[in-house]
Amino acid sequence: MRITLHQLVPTPLPDASIRSSEVWGESVSLENSKCVRLVAQSGKGKSTLLHILYGLRFDYKGSCEIEQEQVSTFSTGRWRELWTNQLSLLFQDLRLFQHMTARQNLELLPKVYQSGPSLEEMCKVLEIDHLLDRAVSTLSLGQQQRFALVRNLLKPFKWLLLDEPFSHLDDDNARRAARLIETSAQIRNASVLYTSLSQSSPLPCDLCLSL
Repeated sequence: MRITLHQLVPTPLPDASIRSSEVWGESVSLENSKCVRLVAQSGKGKSTLLHILYGLRFDYKGSCEIEQEQVSTFSTGRWRELWTNQLSLLFQDLRLFQHMTARQNLELLPKVYQSGPSLEEMCKVLEIDHLLDRAVSTLSLGQQQRFALVRNLLKPFKWLLLDEPFSHLDDDNARRAARLIETSAQIRNASVLYTSLSQSSPLPCDLCLSL
């Protein structure tokens, strides 16, 4: 599943923010079965790019293509199919229902990938299995981030989009999360695109681009 960007520039970004970018205003082709890291300081459009790829924003110039089709032409039904089967996005704000338990949040998924680790197995790897029946509002941000990641890894996907996936994790938990991400992507023969404030990361990449 190939993603191609042609002279893509978000309308809200000032010109000064894109002059040194390796993505904005350039032609970029992101291949299947690769791991790509997007590095930039805050305010350079990391979340914006992921939201464009996920069909949540259309305030840009240039074009974004998935499998040689302009995403701006996709119907609501086409996006729904992509969200269910092809794309999985970990939002930076996590978007968990605070009044529900972690398990209830995970069980809201409309479709679960059947050939990978189970919900319980993933939670055990991330050392949060004992927290499954706790209300999300009682969990730390690091614990919530791990549950949000499990939710995204339970889905079918060809592209896993992760917005600063280690921002609330200590080194040990970040390494556990990175290994689980790698395993989940390999099982699906899928690609990973993740954002970071730093060049260093526990998740190795095939390509690192600056925004």
